[in-house]
Amino acid sequence: MKPLIGLIPLVDAGRDSLWMLPGYMEGVASAGGLPVMLPLTDGEADLNRLCGLCDGFLLTGGQDVSPALYGQASIPECGETCPRRDAMEAGVLRRAMALDKPVLGICRGIQFINAVLGGTLWQDLPSQHPSGTCHRQSVPYDAPSHDVAVLPDTPLAALLKRDALGVNSYHHQAVRELAPGLRPMALSPDGLVEALWHPDQRFLWAVQWHPEFAWKVSPEARAIFRAFVEAC
Repeated sequence: MKPLIGLIPLVDAGRDSLWMLPGYMEGVASAGGLPVMLPLTDGEADLNRLCGLCDGFLLTGGQDVSPALYGQASIPECGETCPRRDAMEAGVLRRAMALDKPVLGICRGIQFINAVLGGTLWQDLPSQHPSGTCHRQSVPYDAPSHDVAVLPDTPLAALLKRDALGVNSYHHQAVRELAPGLRPMALSPDGLVEALWHPDQRFLWAVQWHPEFAWKVSPEARAIFRAFVEAC
């Protein structure tokens, strides 16, 4: 049977709607998983049942992570947040870790994992961490915008068997101080953590770039989805 993989829903506050980019689902499905968009809920009983049913979880992109999660006040450049999604996602992540179920975070996902587990974020790279590295590219979104250094002796290096990788990039928040227990797997030229993992979990990985946009053209993106689904 295909593993059932729960995807955190994207939230459109303006349209009062939930939605999903097809690339998240297609990337999981292409690797042999059965993706399902979860409802937006932070109810204890609902989360317990959902986390019992699903074999793994994909933490998707979306609104900015609330600075309240890592004990900071918002700066003016911090964008729209979604407290209800933050609450749901925190519940999913903590339950998944307690059950040792695989988790893959993408873009907001890497930021959220780091914040919930005790790290901090750059709320806005252009104003707080300016650099010459392009972290917010224009179309086409499946094309690389900068390279990352893949760190040796990490699961990502073992998977990809390379020490550098061109990645697509579209974000303005990023990991600042790494949470206790997390380890970096890739770094951008300006020193940002672009991929991380938790060595005490069966599979807890996150990347700052966007395999959901690149999986059709990038073997490395497909490999990441495949490693996640195989863990599930």
